[in-house]
Amino acid sequence: MPTGKLEVLLVGSKGLENTDFLVNMDPYVTVTCRTQEQRSSVASGQGCEPEWNETFVFSITGDVSEINLKIMDKDAGSNDDFVGEATIPLEPLFMEGSLPPTVYNVVKDQEYRGEIKVGLTFTSERDGDREFYAE
Repeated sequence: MPTGKLEVLLVGSKGLENTDFLVNMDPYVTVTCRTQEQRSSVASGQGCEPEWNETFVFSITGDVSEINLKIMDKDAGSNDDFVGEATIPLEPLFMEGSLPPTVYNVVKDQEYRGEIKVGLTFTSERDGDREFYAE
């Protein structure tokens, strides 16, 4: 299995279901890669079309086949609302090395709830070693 560094570029979302009735929701994303979890900033007041343009870095070791992105709506005074999630398989990334920002479906209760745009880059430790010795 590949070992190296996974960079996740969280671009934005479109067409999300608004979980707040009177105001725009304040979405954020939790990115999970096996046991590693990172959270984006809250896109305050951006509603159903948030933009983050944030990059997260994960260490890849062992058997990792996918990452999960969970979109939540930050609520003051109550529990945050679950908006939807996307699961992205990593096999194509390991073969290509990088995938440009691509749109993935966001689902909740097995129904389409919008889309999320994510770019991925994988840097293998072996690739880095080869470049080092080639110089």
